[in-house]
Amino acid sequence: MQIIEVSDSPKYQKEFLTFPVRLYRDNPCWIRPLDKDVENVFDPNKNKLLKAGGEAVRWMALNDAGEIVGRVAAFINPKTATKGNDQPTGGIGFFECVEDQQVAFALLDRGKEWLKERGMEAMDGPINFGDRDQNWGLLIDGFDKEPLYGMGYHQPYYRAFFENYGFQTYFEQLTFFLHIPQEKFMERVDMTFFERAQRIFEQPGYEFKHINRKQLDQFADDFRTIYNEAWGKHLGTEDISPEKARALLQRMKPILEEELMWFGYYKDRPIAFFIMLPELNQIFKHVNGKMDLVGKLKFLYHKLMKTNQKAFGVIFGVVPRFQKLGVESAIALSFSKVCWIPNYQYKELELNWIGDFNPKMIRFAELLGGTVHKRHATYRYLFDRTKEFKRHPEI
Repeated sequence: MQIIEVSDSPKYQKEFLTFPVRLYRDNPCWIRPLDKDVENVFDPNKNKLLKAGGEAVRWMALNDAGEIVGRVAAFINPKTATKGNDQPTGGIGFFECVEDQQVAFALLDRGKEWLKERGMEAMDGPINFGDRDQNWGLLIDGFDKEPLYGMGYHQPYYRAFFENYGFQTYFEQLTFFLHIPQEKFMERVDMTFFERAQRIFEQPGYEFKHINRKQLDQFADDFRTIYNEAWGKHLGTEDISPEKARALLQRMKPILEEELMWFGYYKDRPIAFFIMLPELNQIFKHVNGKMDLVGKLKFLYHKLMKTNQKAFGVIFGVVPRFQKLGVESAIALSFSKVCWIPNYQYKELELNWIGDFNPKMIRFAELLGGTVHKRHATYRYLFDRTKEFKRHPEI
């Protein structure tokens, strides 16, 4: 067996993209990620981390017959390597492998060696070389469900590979499922949800509204304000600049639905957001990873025909001063009142990426009547095997 660096080889760059296609060919739930999304992670012209001191490398595993039997990437994000960690921590990701532990361990060994050579003392995996909202965590429950856009779908036997190697669960990410139509929503929702929302609605000064395409820059500034107060100080995250916030909403513009993106204000001060988007994998599953001319035409067809009936929660946040007051219930009910109309396009909602270290968000999802639909695990491996392992602290 050989471990070959992908480097600038067009052949292996292509194999890095197509190996999973062969690996999952008989799995009806797997949805091929867009090739460009994977390629952009390793492109210095697309991933700014590579211009900011970050490093990334990819490898393929070949058996004695020269056949591709696995892949993995390793990376160091200088912005998060030491933030909130007891030791410098790198990452491995994009792991795919045939059902052979020897191959899996060889790939993980290569990633560990590369990270140790660069001063890292631990590795998280499988994670992304970039933001947490993409390619983060190993699927450990929910193999009979299609993956959300940006979330990994994996072979069930990967869990044993990681845990047998010595990885330990740093945290789990939960995905909650709930129905949007009012009659089905009411079957599960906790009545406390309505009581908390009503208390907020009765107080003067509060306002909840969905985004307006004509005012994206203003909503981007509001998003930044809320995010930096609610999320920016947590482990593994960083503050968002005005430029990044505006670029983020501009990227969302072609797909966003105004009534899916909600903001809360108190006396005109932005205090909360509940950001949802159409679940793009319900369209991308028809394009086979290619957004070429044919792929774009297919995308346009399904978008215009409104074939997608699923939305997903991207991020939710309330600034600390306004937490535990019922603001989260009020902003969710504001959305519910808009979507409880006949023939509303979206019938299902998945609340994505809720860390088990975040009991407030778990409680919010449960108040809405959500049930755990999928689970991903973010693992950590300490190179010093005598060092005490610590899970992600609760927030």
